[in-house]
Amino acid sequence: QLRLVESGGGLVQRGGSLRLSCAASGFSLNNYAIGWFRQAPGKEREGVSCISSDGGSTNYADSVLGRFTISVDKAKNTVYLEMNSLKPEDTAVYYCAAAYNGITTVYYMCEPPEYWGQGAQVTVSS
Repeated sequence: QLRLVESGGGLVQRGGSLRLSCAASGFSLNNYAIGWFRQAPGKEREGVSCISSDGGSTNYADSVLGRFTISVDKAKNTVYLEMNSLKPEDTAVYYCAAAYNGITTVYYMCEPPEYWGQGAQVTVSS
């Protein structure tokens, strides 16, 4: 069974850091790009970051550029999102998703994804 499971969310103060993990099971990341998305209450879903299957290409939303870093550990079949200098406006449910690793997948921020994780809450207090 194909699954994506996020972990690492939580409550942190402004300026703090968190690392989210997205563990894939039932399939290999060799053929999929992985994206991180977030959705805050009352707001539309936002693409945060995307990484190609080989980890060689990445993309970030302007709102997180320079603060967030996406990476992949293929041995562990896991993608990470390191989040630093967190702000209250980063508060949201964060989802990882798998998208077929095409030529333009990373450019288009892993849209459209094929498989989704269940989400992890990130709350940044002021």
